[in-house]
Amino acid sequence: MRRLLILASTMVFFDVAFYAAIAPLLPDYVAEFGLSKAQAGILAASYATGTLLASLPAGLVATWVGPRRTVISGLLLLGVSSLIFGLADEITLLDAARFAQGVSGALIWSGALTWLITTAPPEHRGSVIGTALGTAVAGALVGPILGAVAAEVGTGAVFGAVLGIAVLLAAFAARLPEAGPPERQPLREVGATIVSRPILTATAFVAVPSLMFGTVEVLVPLRIDELGGGHVAIAGGFIAGAALEAGLAPIAGRYSDRIGRRLPFVVGIGICACAMVGIAAAQALGPVIAALILGSLGAGICFAPALTTLSETADLSGLHQGFAAGLSNMAWAAGQAAGALAGGGVASATGYVAPSLAVAALLLLTSAYAYRSLAPPLVQAPAS
Repeated sequence: MRRLLILASTMVFFDVAFYAAIAPLLPDYVAEFGLSKAQAGILAASYATGTLLASLPAGLVATWVGPRRTVISGLLLLGVSSLIFGLADEITLLDAARFAQGVSGALIWSGALTWLITTAPPEHRGSVIGTALGTAVAGALVGPILGAVAAEVGTGAVFGAVLGIAVLLAAFAARLPEAGPPERQPLREVGATIVSRPILTATAFVAVPSLMFGTVEVLVPLRIDELGGGHVAIAGGFIAGAALEAGLAPIAGRYSDRIGRRLPFVVGIGICACAMVGIAAAQALGPVIAALILGSLGAGICFAPALTTLSETADLSGLHQGFAAGLSNMAWAAGQAAGALAGGGVASATGYVAPSLAVAALLLLTSAYAYRSLAPPLVQAPAS
């Protein structure tokens, strides 16, 4: 189990790192290819779009052929598409390669989560999910550094190296035992289960904090810039928040294994709501950055229990874990996209207060509903 956890964490680390590597490179691509803001947005969003569209198909692949083959396929696709991205010299090819990277991410995440969940003992599920999630967040810290290195030494060398890393990880994955025989659930049965109330509710518990982060990633940098903060202040706030989230996710996962999912999820979502109120109320640079870090604190507490809740709800509903992993990917990508688009659009029309308070209200409603619908905390039996 330890080797599998190390492999899965390493895979999602590199996937998220190369997802985040685009930020420092985007201004160079705008200058080199004469991109408009809309074209730059398409390039930046191509990865998440690929992940969103491929999430449920990737879950199907993990179900039908097994998680090991799924992650190997995803790794090889990531390596080839990254090489193409590094060598591409026209924008259409860059967009296509970035989209393919997103598809590979869906395969890697669906396969890795399915493999972990079906192998780990149920009583340790939150711990292994939290560990993988924390490692993924750490990848988001490294990604911009990789992008900056690529801007200096060349994208071909940096992104070409991904192919070598992917092949090594695929070879290591091929040596580990499969989680179990593939299952072919009837698609009609799968569709009915996915739209059932318990599965939709558990999926929403992943989507809502993702929507918050999509909103924050648009509003907070713009707000910091308006208040006189520069790139260093923006980067510092997000790096500090991501580091805190990466450290908290494994702890929250282990804690939820001991006491149940409800308390850490409800507390984490409540902290996120306070952070959004803080963003709405802040009139100076320091309070905005403090609210950003507070939101990361809440996310570090609530995300692992949310993902574990979806996994456990899938078990109770008879849904294969491959589809549960696909739903997790889809909820994250859809939440991020909806938060960014809606938050930016409303902020353009009304300012920062309205979208921040709207997201805070949604988080509080989700917290209240989760408190009523999730199982109460586990009670440890006294030692005899």
